[in-house]
Amino acid sequence: MAARLVSRMLRRVLRSSVRSCSSGARVTQPRRSEPSQSAAEELSGRRRFLREHAAPFSAFLTDSFGRRHSYLRISLTEKCNLRCQYCMPEEGVPLTPKANLLTSEEILTLARLFVKEGVDKIRLTGGEPLIRPDVVDIVAQLSRLEGLRTIGVTTNGINLARLLPQLQRAGLNAINISLDTLVPAKFEFIVRRKGFHKVMEGIHKAIELGYSPVKVNCVVMRGLNEDELLDFVALTEGLPLDVRFIEYMPFDGNKWNFKKMVSYKEMLDTLRQQWPELEKLPEEESSTAKTFKIPGFQGQVSFITSMSEHFCGTCNRLRITADGNLKVCLFGNSEVSLRDHLRAGDSEEELLRVIGAAVGRKKQRHADSPPALPIVSSWDPLSIQGLRHRVSFSNQEATLWKGCWVPQAPPLTQRQLGCGSPQRHYSSHSDSDTSPKCLSPTSPAPATRSGWRPTSDTLTHVDSEGRAVMVDVGGKPDTERVAVASAVVLLGPVAFKLIQENRLKKGDALVVAQLAGIQAAKLTSQLIPLCHQVALSNVQVRLELDSARHAVAIQASCWARGPTGVEMEALTSAAVAALTLYDMCKAVSRDIVLGEIKLISKTGGQRGDFHRT
Repeated sequence: MAARLVSRMLRRVLRSSVRSCSSGARVTQPRRSEPSQSAAEELSGRRRFLREHAAPFSAFLTDSFGRRHSYLRISLTEKCNLRCQYCMPEEGVPLTPKANLLTSEEILTLARLFVKEGVDKIRLTGGEPLIRPDVVDIVAQLSRLEGLRTIGVTTNGINLARLLPQLQRAGLNAINISLDTLVPAKFEFIVRRKGFHKVMEGIHKAIELGYSPVKVNCVVMRGLNEDELLDFVALTEGLPLDVRFIEYMPFDGNKWNFKKMVSYKEMLDTLRQQWPELEKLPEEESSTAKTFKIPGFQGQVSFITSMSEHFCGTCNRLRITADGNLKVCLFGNSEVSLRDHLRAGDSEEELLRVIGAAVGRKKQRHADSPPALPIVSSWDPLSIQGLRHRVSFSNQEATLWKGCWVPQAPPLTQRQLGCGSPQRHYSSHSDSDTSPKCLSPTSPAPATRSGWRPTSDTLTHVDSEGRAVMVDVGGKPDTERVAVASAVVLLGPVAFKLIQENRLKKGDALVVAQLAGIQAAKLTSQLIPLCHQVALSNVQVRLELDSARHAVAIQASCWARGPTGVEMEALTSAAVAALTLYDMCKAVSRDIVLGEIKLISKTGGQRGDFHRT
C-alpha cells in the first residue's frame, strides 16, 4: 500500500512541467537529453576502433596476480565544504601546504601517462573536487586524451547544479553524488553543515541534463540512517537513479569496530521483505557493486560490499592523492610520491618504473583486512526502525524531486508567550495516516485515563534468591502500547538565549537533542540490561523553550505493538535528549540542571492505563 502511494506521488512529480525554485526562477521538467545520431555513431565508431587497435595491456599496470589496473582515481583537493561525522572531525584536518599539492599541469601529465598505458576511466575525487577552481578546465583537458572513455566525478553535490552544465560541455560523462539521508535535519546533523536543498538541486540537474543512471552513494550506518533504506529504494521507481548502499567502513584508529556497520545481506533482507520480486542483475567485470532491480522501476539499487564480501580479486583501481602519492589499495598505508619524481625531472620511463614497482607490490587482498564479520541476522535489536518502519514519504521529501526548490519548512515555530518572546520547538513524528516530517509542529499523543491497578509489592526483575532476572513475557498477549515521558533542562539565561537564537558554535542543539532522543529510544535494550527488545513503530521527541524558567521542556512518546510496554524507551529517550542538551551547552555554562525525568502516561498493559495527574 505504502509503495503504491510512493509510486503515485513520484508519477505526479514527474508529470509536473514547470515549477519554482528557491531563487524564484522557473525550472523545466527534468528529462534526459538524447545525443544526436551523428554524435552517437561517432562515439560508437571511436570505441570500436579502440577495441580493434588496442595494444597489449601495459605490464607496468598489471600486478603479480594478473589484475589489470584500468581505472584511476585522482584526488583534486584535500579540502571539503562539509564535515561528515564518519569522515572528518568538526574542526577539519591539517591541510597539506598548497605548494606540495599537484598542479593542474602535473595532474594532466600523470593522467596522460596512465591513459597511454591502458587506463580508460578516470574519476575525480577529493575532499570535494568541485571546490577546486580549475576543475572544469581539468575535465576539458582530460577529455582530449585519446583512449580515455569515461571521466567521472564523486561529489557531495553542494556545487553540482551550478557547475554541471559547464562540466558536461567539458566532457564529464559520469556522476556519483553522496547523500546519506532524505531527512533535511538529519542531513545537517550528519554533515554538520546546511545544504540539503543544494544536493537535491544537483541531482535534479543531473537528471535534466541526461545523465543515466545518476549514482547516489549512501553510506549506511546502524542507528542513524538504516531506517531509510526503503525510502531510498522507492526513489528508483520513477527516476533514473542507481542508489548505491555502501557498507560503513568502521576503521577507528587501528581497531576494527563493527557496531555501526550494516551488512549487505542484512540490507538485502530488508529490501526483499518489501519487494520480494527484487532481481539481481549481471555483474560487470571488475565491478565493486552488486546490482539489483525491481521490475517496472526505472532505476536500480546497488550494494558496495567492501567489508562483508571484498572484491580484491578483481580490483582494477589505482589512486593518486592530492599531494601526488600513488596508492594501490584504499586500505593500505603504502604510498609512493609521483610528485617528487615529476619535480625531480624524471623521464617518462623512470616514472613508469616507479609506478610498475608500486603496482607489483600490491597485495592479493586488503592490506589491512578486517577480522571475520560477526553474523548479524535480519532481525537485530539495533536495526529497529523507529521513525519510519515502512516505505513512507513526507510531502517535503516528495517535492525534492520536483526540481530545484526544496521547501525548507523552518524547524522554528514561533508563538507569542506572555512575555512576548518567540518560542522555538522541535518535534519529530511518524504516523501511518500522515506523512512523516522530521521537524514540524505537532501535538503529543494524549494519554488515556483509565483504571490503574495498584503496583506490586515485589520486584519483578529479581528471583526468590535476589538474583537479577529478565521477566518472561512469552505468555503475554500482543497489545498496542504507548508511553510518554518528560524531562526538563534548566539552562540559565546565557545558554538559553544562545539556543533560542540558534547561535551555539556546536550547531542547533534542539536538532541534535531530538535525534539523540530518537536513537536512544531505539537502543534502550542495549543500555538498560534487563529491558526487552521492542520493535518500535513510532518515536516522537518534542522540545519546547520555556523562557520563564530559561529551560527546555522535553517530551518523548513511543509506540509499539507487543507483549511488553515502552515506558523505558520513552524515559530513555527523554533522558538522553536532556543529556545531549547539556553536552551541547556545557562550554557556555556548567550551571545546568537536568530534572523532572518522569513517566507521564502509559497505555496498553495488563495493569491498565496510567496517567500522571
